[in-house]
Amino acid sequence: MNESILSKRLEMVANKIPQGSRLADIGSDHAYLPCFAFRKGIITSAIAGEVNEGPFQSAVEQVRKLNYQGDISVRKGNGLEVIKTGEVDVITIAGMGGPLISNILEAGKEKLSEVSRLILQPNVAANKVRDWLVKNNWLLIGEEIIEEDGVIYEILVADRQGTSPYSEENYQLEILLGPFLMKNRNESFVKKWKTEVVEWKKIVKQFDKAKPTLEVLKKKQELLEKINEVEEVLS
Repeated sequence: MNESILSKRLEMVANKIPQGSRLADIGSDHAYLPCFAFRKGIITSAIAGEVNEGPFQSAVEQVRKLNYQGDISVRKGNGLEVIKTGEVDVITIAGMGGPLISNILEAGKEKLSEVSRLILQPNVAANKVRDWLVKNNWLLIGEEIIEEDGVIYEILVADRQGTSPYSEENYQLEILLGPFLMKNRNESFVKKWKTEVVEWKKIVKQFDKAKPTLEVLKKKQELLEKINEVEEVLS
């Protein structure tokens, strides 16, 4: 992977960036994504944010190698503290857990007032990101789910404007599975949730061996209901 060839998941993220955007890539690692997007003419400028010294130095070297210093600013800092309000239109955060992505957005949400799009790729717990988006008036406008090197990734795209994709009757299930992904149910989606159901059934068996307290019985019932709902979607 380099500035010319991204991983499948990062190329999919790049394809969601509107033409002519000013980008902030948070947790940019080697800055491959912003370098790729600038090289392809997708963006006019970028900020590559990185909190750890090693990846920060890698990003600095990558940008210097390509002579993009005037167009891509590499900054060291935690989350959205690397940007100022109004500096960017689009923010990408890829390759972190859903809770961490949500925490980054929550901690820096005052920086988002002039941002028009969020492109988020949680490795796990995408439901936490969907929940944060709803609570903070961001509208989910698209989702992708792909498998790469044996790992399944979800990509969420949210804008300021649009129509809510959620239904009242299936809201919690759609937050969990993804309203767009539920409709498409591609091979990666089916594989992910079949695997999850297998793991949940193992937990149910563990509940069966536990002392049947009210708390245990409640958790078991909730899990059984979730298993039934997901299996209905997969059938």
